[in-house]
Amino acid sequence: MREQKILVVMASPRKQSNSSILAKQVGAGAEASGASVEYVSLHNLDIRPCNGCAACRNGPRCVIEDDMQSLYPRLQACDVLVMASPVYWFTMAAQMKAFVDRWYAFGGDQAYAALAGKRIGIVLTYGDPDPFSSGAVNALRTFQDSFRYVGATIVGMVYGSADEEGEARNDQALMEKATQLGKQLALEDSPDLTKTAPHS
Repeated sequence: MREQKILVVMASPRKQSNSSILAKQVGAGAEASGASVEYVSLHNLDIRPCNGCAACRNGPRCVIEDDMQSLYPRLQACDVLVMASPVYWFTMAAQMKAFVDRWYAFGGDQAYAALAGKRIGIVLTYGDPDPFSSGAVNALRTFQDSFRYVGATIVGMVYGSADEEGEARNDQALMEKATQLGKQLALEDSPDLTKTAPHS
């Protein structure tokens, strides 16, 4: 089996964020199963909002010179993409949304070929224990719609309630789910495990 290249993208500004703890647990499970894992913390990067200039339609390159330029080739090279974000104001964190918005540069004549066929893992944490009232469902739905559009498959999701910094470590069931997702993502042919995800 070919070694899977996994890119773990974390959006939280916290140093000991719950979503990052779970994302790293996913990565540990994947590494234990033979995958290579790279981590990116978006909060430490300069990723500016898409300016809507559409220059990438004549590109194929975004004209904004920031840290996103170093992420485009890593996105293209990975087999698996893990997206980890806290839920802020009823959806994904702004750092993650800016990152996703800049995928627009993959469009046009390329028809998002850089993202098509990728396998995806989603990690979300939120304060309110209800994934509906917390807004977690909004974030999950956005990920589902986005990846369906570009032709990528969400293999699985890990999501749960954790408020205080580092609290996720105490939820052994949630940590185990993260480990198992990592092991699943390390497989070259991963089935879709999202059927248990909440839907709006």
